Amino acid sequence: MTTKGPVVVAMSGGVDSSVTAALLKEQGQEVIGLTMRLYDHGKPLGAGARTCCAGQDIHDAKRVADRIGIPHYVLDYESRFQEDVMEPFADSYAKGETPIPCVLCNQTVKFRDLLGAALDLGGSALATGHYVQRVDGADGPELHRGADPNRDQSYFLFATTKGQLGQLLFPLGGMASKDETRAIARRLGLAVSDKPDSQDICFVPNGDYASVVEKLRPGAADPGEIVDLEGKVLGSHRGLIHYTVGQRRGLGIGGAGDPLYVVRLEPETHRLVVGPHEALGRRVITVHGVNWLGAGEGPAAEGTPAEIKIRHAAPAVSGRVFPDERPGWARVELVGAAFGVAPGQAAVFYGDGGEKGGSGRVLGGGWISREGC
Repeated sequence: MTTKGPVVVAMSGGVDSSVTAALLKEQGQEVIGLTMRLYDHGKPLGAGARTCCAGQDIHDAKRVADRIGIPHYVLDYESRFQEDVMEPFADSYAKGETPIPCVLCNQTVKFRDLLGAALDLGGSALATGHYVQRVDGADGPELHRGADPNRDQSYFLFATTKGQLGQLLFPLGGMASKDETRAIARRLGLAVSDKPDSQDICFVPNGDYASVVEKLRPGAADPGEIVDLEGKVLGSHRGLIHYTVGQRRGLGIGGAGDPLYVVRLEPETHRLVVGPHEALGRRVITVHGVNWLGAGEGPAAEGTPAEIKIRHAAPAVSGRVFPDERPGWARVELVGAAFGVAPGQAAVFYGDGGEKGGSGRVLGGGWISREGC
């Protein structure tokens, strides 16, 4: 793990990034800690907030840096975060999509801006506390799943480029469990050893993301009709931003018939389309913004076999990834139907054991388009 120059560690104030910095220092590596201030100007967010990169988290990162004896700096990326993460998040919801702001954060302010800052400081690499593995293959660095399938975060890093991988370190990727990470934190006397994991979207500490979208995009929460697949009006909804494809609960149209699920969101008409569970099945998915990490410049013309995850918590489905005539697009054909395919989510492609855990390689991924959804 030791490199020829200092390693800059992205320190969010949580136990994972803190242990990352402490382990590297313990191994004799020169370490510099960097913390991004992303929102709320570092103000406290109140008791019970389980987020990162603001308020108390910045102070926790500083405490850990002082404890292990490394320099620590705070970078104000609030305006960049607003432009590159929060605004696209609101736009995506306004378009009837279900966005993943964590992917955008990794893609922009973290592995573009923070990595750039690390290199400007003379760093040889940027290390993070993500549970993924970088494997140096015959054709260069590869991104692989974390050793612990319950903690694996590779889905959220699909947009990491091949060039960036060569400058990134993930010391926790081989950990067997989060308990092992916390045990190291206790052994090293880190005050954050028992700090709860961040669970909320970081800029929505109370979980009310709809209010954030309404503030950024007035009108995105306008009510409308709930209709079935034939267009029959079944009721009304309180704004499309409160729903996602595959949702069953909270529709307010319960009856004696079969359960109904959200099949499609139509922002143009403000309609929420519902139907039976079988109407959710998709065998073909179109994705855009594709980042390819497998061999070659993209999927093979005859289709590259892969295991495809359409949501972080969803089981992978076998299929093939085909190139599309449009640059940056691809077509995914599944062996079996996937349910709850939501525009705005990511389809991530795994090979070499993908869903089985261990060293499943990330072949790439892209954003699910509204085509066919």
